[in-house]
Amino acid sequence: MNECDGTGQPWRNEDEEPAVTAVGRMTEALEKIERARGALYEWHQLVGAADAGVGKAIRLLRSCDRPDLADRLERELFGRNVLPGRWTFQTLEEFDDGYWSRFRELERWLRTELLDGARHVHEARMKARERSEDVAGDPLPGFETTPEELP
Repeated sequence: MNECDGTGQPWRNEDEEPAVTAVGRMTEALEKIERARGALYEWHQLVGAADAGVGKAIRLLRSCDRPDLADRLERELFGRNVLPGRWTFQTLEEFDDGYWSRFRELERWLRTELLDGARHVHEARMKARERSEDVAGDPLPGFETTPEELP
């Protein structure tokens, strides 16, 4: 069966499975980094919202004639760096510009070196193996390999 990866490129032979697996593991690792990046953005937004909440508490304390309490929160917490010299946005920028960008670059490089840049080759092979076909070997409706196979 001569399958395609969705871009018209012939799939590699099954004997190249170690390369496909290696790229697959690297891509899975990148997907975890993408999820970690999302968690970092969530952290950034949660910390920002918490800091805004501290600001509101400070204003309320001043309005109820407790500037002493408001002053301490303002001096010691409101707008404080979350890491030495950094607010959350600076941490995100460093992560994006450094580790995340390099990780994406190297995952793409590895795919290009081993699979001519093809993405999700393992999954594409699995999709082809697990689809339901009619007696002529054509995919049943809903099991097409690519949109081009749609009737």
